Amino acid sequence: MRVHPELLERQKIPPQLVRKNIWKERFQDIRKFERHLARNGVVVLKFFLHVSREEQRQRLLERLEEPAKRWKFSKNDIAERKLWDEYMKAYEDTLRGTSREPAPWYVVPADRKWFARLVVARAMIETLDSLDLHFPKVEGAALKELEQVRAALEAEASADAKKAPASKGR
Repeated sequence: MRVHPELLERQKIPPQLVRKNIWKERFQDIRKFERHLARNGVVVLKFFLHVSREEQRQRLLERLEEPAKRWKFSKNDIAERKLWDEYMKAYEDTLRGTSREPAPWYVVPADRKWFARLVVARAMIETLDSLDLHFPKVEGAALKELEQVRAALEAEASADAKKAPASKGR
């Protein structure tokens, strides 16, 4: 939308909000929302998968050359590629404007998919480990109740077995 301001116009944002500082205000709103989430126990992980211009060119060529990937191709990809520098500036502004504790960005080199997946998986695993999660313990009265339920279910199976007709050998 910074690259294509006409998209911002189509969002039906009240005119009084569309002013010079709209992006600074939006970034501030994002940071406030992420702080709200964190205060309420939500962990926010944000990943920017950065693909180089050359890697993007190679991937676009693959889409043209490989029949199984042609469905991914759009002529708009080529038009948008010409705006590479503007997109990079918009991404940089967004990352700088919204990367704060408790929700920083992970900027991941993504030219090699295996490496990008490894970095993202590692960040997720480290985050999950840091949460020190455990299954809840069932103790006391709750445990006794479970034992009673188990006994009832096992007794039900015994009763059903007694009711079942004996199979005749053939």
